[in-house]
Amino acid sequence: MSFFSIIIPLYNKEKFIEATLKSVFSQTFVDFEVIIVNDGSTDNSEQKVLQYTDSRIRYYLKENGGVSTARNFGISLANSNYITFLDADDYWYPDFLQVMFTNIQSFSAEQVFSAAIEIESLKQVYNAKYSVQQTKETEIVDYFDASRQETIICTSCAVFKKTVFDKIGVFDESIRSGEDTDLWIRIGLAYKVVFCKTILARYVFDSESLSRNKKYSTVKMNFSKFKNEELKHAGLKRFLDLNRFSLAIKSKINRDEQSFQKFYDAIDKHNLGYKKRLLLLIPSFILQKMVRFQYKMTDWGLVSSPFK
Repeated sequence: MSFFSIIIPLYNKEKFIEATLKSVFSQTFVDFEVIIVNDGSTDNSEQKVLQYTDSRIRYYLKENGGVSTARNFGISLANSNYITFLDADDYWYPDFLQVMFTNIQSFSAEQVFSAAIEIESLKQVYNAKYSVQQTKETEIVDYFDASRQETIICTSCAVFKKTVFDKIGVFDESIRSGEDTDLWIRIGLAYKVVFCKTILARYVFDSESLSRNKKYSTVKMNFSKFKNEELKHAGLKRFLDLNRFSLAIKSKINRDEQSFQKFYDAIDKHNLGYKKRLLLLIPSFILQKMVRFQYKMTDWGLVSSPFK
């Protein structure tokens, strides 16, 4: 049995999948299986994958059902005790798996492991910014306290013991945008995270991603499932309010007043800085201009997200 199961959900990434797979097979740690789940691609993604004949690859084609269905299908097929995901347009640096293996051995009582990432925008590559204050290269942190800026768990730069999914469940397939955040919250409530501040992966910023697609703007997380937990957990409440702020801004930009009001009313404004509180009061047409400018800044690596 391999030490790691690598799950790659694939949907119309013919331009990226070869670089992603190259990063996998360039790993210095080689005891792994690769589960590629083609979620009904309509481009040449399949042909790109089938060029690889490595015996560690297990390739599956399914009808399109969304990235959560693809990841969950991969989890169900995984033979290893440790599972890691890699999106089909991201890639790892060669020592990703080796560092994760070393941290698993060093922190054997823990079950969730992650590392820092860098972000490739249209114009620049820049480091993600984290709120964690680390004195060591690797240490155990609280997910919510460490994720006030960027989340310390990125889908393409984390490893989970398989029993984690037995305890807290898998990706919520009813969520079409924000499904990863939903899972990280459930993980953060149950586990600490072993976080390595070394950059081990690159996230490719996709201007056509679902988070920018108005089609999915209202198919978001249902924060009400955490209603009881956030009453008792100040870190979770602050984390959720920061996410509500982002969703409220997106809703206002899309002129979805009902969704905006829902998110706005649920925010404890003390959890937001004065700039964020001011943004919530700005008319939508001004916000649209501001966000277009912020997207340009994101492309240049000057900010990590227009909604933070």
